[in-house]
Amino acid sequence: MAEIRLEGVSYTYGRGTPFEAHAVKDLTLTIEEGKITGIIGHTGSGKSTLVEMLNGLIKPDSGRVMLDGEDIWADKKKLRSVRFRVGLVMQYPEYQLFDETVRADIAFGPHNMGLSEEETDERVREAARFAGVGEELLDKSPFELSGGQKRRAAVAGVMAMRPDVLVLDEPAAGLDPKGRASILSGIREYSGATGASVVIVSHSMEDMAAYCDRIAVLADGGLAMYGTREEIFARRDELRAIGLGVPLITDIAYELSSLGVPLGDDIYTVRGVAESIAKLIKERER
Repeated sequence: MAEIRLEGVSYTYGRGTPFEAHAVKDLTLTIEEGKITGIIGHTGSGKSTLVEMLNGLIKPDSGRVMLDGEDIWADKKKLRSVRFRVGLVMQYPEYQLFDETVRADIAFGPHNMGLSEEETDERVREAARFAGVGEELLDKSPFELSGGQKRRAAVAGVMAMRPDVLVLDEPAAGLDPKGRASILSGIREYSGATGASVVIVSHSMEDMAAYCDRIAVLADGGLAMYGTREEIFARRDELRAIGLGVPLITDIAYELSSLGVPLGDDIYTVRGVAESIAKLIKERER
């Protein structure tokens, strides 16, 4: 397990040019050990810039990125080991598949770590299972796979390095509901089995509610809110004021409560609604 802390980080694109744009401004945030942290925010809020700072792809103009208490930029020679410990899955990672087989693609990271063939094979199989890549796909060309299968193979390639922190930028973007659930459930299983900290960037409030322990809300490059999903989604009006929302099921439960069906104001998933309705029925049967 590992903890990452961003301490007053700022980053500006095109500094000193007419196209200067402040992406992140004096942001402080802790990614807690062993937790799944969701990052949400409207387009341009700084989400992608933030996650690229976590493993040293971008160096902040000011502030520090601390991995287990050590500044990752204190010694540039250690950045390579940082990137093995903090695995980053970029948006649409399936476009980065390149090897002859899915197995070889997933094995690329472990090979670069200098692991034995036996250890590499073990990690490939483990990561494939977490990511939902069937055994029958491992010896196929990655270019024969469907879009969803490619996405899972790309995620498996990062999982195979067993990073202490797994960072994913919109891992379920463009997938159907079944594909979204498959990938996100596998990510949660990976975190539970390995103890890894996980960061997920997403526009989906439903995904944040279903899979995240903590949620960070970004607005205009800064941290607007941070807390548990219950704490964040209880601030319904504040979220809407910065161009975001709450899970659709939360809105439905809110409207039902206003019509006299008291489901509660802390419901964020379909399961939560089902449990509340079942509880109401039992109470009325007494």
